[in-house]
Amino acid sequence: MAPHLFETKLAAFVPPLGPQPPNALFYSPNQVTLQMKEKVFSLSGDDFTVKTVDGHEVCKCKGKVLSLHDKKKFTDITGKDIFELKNKTLALFKSFVATSPEGHGFEVKGHFSIGKSHSTCEFKNFADGQKVELEIHGDWFDRSARIEFGGRPVAHISRSFFNVREIFGDKQSYFVSVAPNVDLSMIAALCVCLDEKENEK
Repeated sequence: MAPHLFETKLAAFVPPLGPQPPNALFYSPNQVTLQMKEKVFSLSGDDFTVKTVDGHEVCKCKGKVLSLHDKKKFTDITGKDIFELKNKTLALFKSFVATSPEGHGFEVKGHFSIGKSHSTCEFKNFADGQKVELEIHGDWFDRSARIEFGGRPVAHISRSFFNVREIFGDKQSYFVSVAPNVDLSMIAALCVCLDEKENEK
């Protein structure tokens, strides 16, 4: 395995973890690694596709040019709306809300933290109806972040600096290792939130 990928095996979540209905598009019975591009997210007019490292398309994101709340619409690979992600303008710390046409949204709240990024993600788990709060901790000196539920790893985010041309072209890659049975569209959105917070600095 390439050294920039998270090598620890993540345990599967039972029941599945996420606000979206469990399905083959957004949930996998196996550990998945997403590859995403850094800083492309913060350009409000940019569109991009979220893919696994083996090329499987998970979802798409469409930025809205000159949007007051930096709105970004996530759709499945057929173009069907999943949710819309936007900034919360009145929040004390950088926060986001994702609204879904089907009512399967979530909220990302920023918190005060020295040196490291700290946020929480709250949603109603679709599989069992329970309220879930994920902890999101980022260490931008180490170029990594982790997402946990009750101290249990949900996903691990790391950045690749192997490609010098990408670094100077401002297109470093994120590699996101996600535990089995976790909503991949939500994890992709959390990466966008982390990237927005970092770029704001």
